[in-house]
Amino acid sequence: MIKVTYVAHDGTETVIEAEEGTSVMQAAVSNDVDGIVGECGGSMMCATCHCYVDEAWEAKTGQRSDDEDEMLEGAASEVTERSRLSCQIKLDPSLDGLVVHLPEEQL
Repeated sequence: MIKVTYVAHDGTETVIEAEEGTSVMQAAVSNDVDGIVGECGGSMMCATCHCYVDEAWEAKTGQRSDDEDEMLEGAASEVTERSRLSCQIKLDPSLDGLVVHLPEEQL
């Protein structure tokens, strides 16, 4: 199991464990993490799973794709260089301990 910490806009942390291959969005939705909606179910058709990858984890999660950039244009909260669609981050053992920060709003 891979541990992921979701840090809400107010600083509240939720730590969950998920199976390898699960997306950061799927793990959040399956565990009722407030702040990740995942309205399109992970098909990269919305930006309701927008998150900010913690600085310490940026290199390990990789660069966002051009398609992610396009979807993030419709994000409700500010988009930064650390913005990602959590549906596009697949968990593997190298991401054990991953920390993502959630925006103030998704819709």
